[in-house]
Amino acid sequence: MTFSVVGRCAKTGMFGVAITTSSIAVGSRCPHVRAGVGAVATQNITDPNLATLVLDAMEQGASAANAIKQITVDRPNIEYRQLTAIDAKGNTAHFTGANILGTNAVSEADNCVAAGNLLANDQVAVGISNGFNLSPEEHLAHRLLQALEGGLNAGGEEGDVHSAALLIAYNQPFPLVDLRVDWHDINPVIELRSLWQAYEPQMMDYLNRAINPSVAPSYGVAGDP
Repeated sequence: MTFSVVGRCAKTGMFGVAITTSSIAVGSRCPHVRAGVGAVATQNITDPNLATLVLDAMEQGASAANAIKQITVDRPNIEYRQLTAIDAKGNTAHFTGANILGTNAVSEADNCVAAGNLLANDQVAVGISNGFNLSPEEHLAHRLLQALEGGLNAGGEEGDVHSAALLIAYNQPFPLVDLRVDWHDINPVIELRSLWQAYEPQMMDYLNRAINPSVAPSYGVAGDP
């Protein structure tokens, strides 16, 4: 049904999530990031509230592992959930309930954790984490996309994926990158890569419009000088 990667750039302190699934609009409910705190993915039978609770716990000083432990103990319906998290120090953690769909797997590697369910095989998560660390000098967005591509190359889901998302936090309370393919009939990951390639040259311009509009370029629309 879903596979994802949660990652951190040790050099910049960015946190991000890249995710793809067979259902519509995965970016609206599964990836979650918070600048200076970490990132969380919620998947399988998704409860987005869990991500907020994990991020709150990490912001209050809990490690990723302790945060997930705190919010999963005795929680109703938790056996339907799959969670991954990374904290500000790069520590990773995960939870996979007993009622997860199909073949599921998790792979923890340097500054990332990958997970999935209804996978084509149990090596998909390793393909994701390997993809993340192929190019450690690249922008976090590129690395997260490489991770998804690594998952696809390793077999991906049992069926087709139809939506994908890329979410990154840097040093503002709003995301630096928030790109989504809510539905694509063929390959939403390729489409997401195309969106990133179009967005990357403009990324800092949009940030400057928020924090320092006097240096931001013109909007390039009719009537804009």
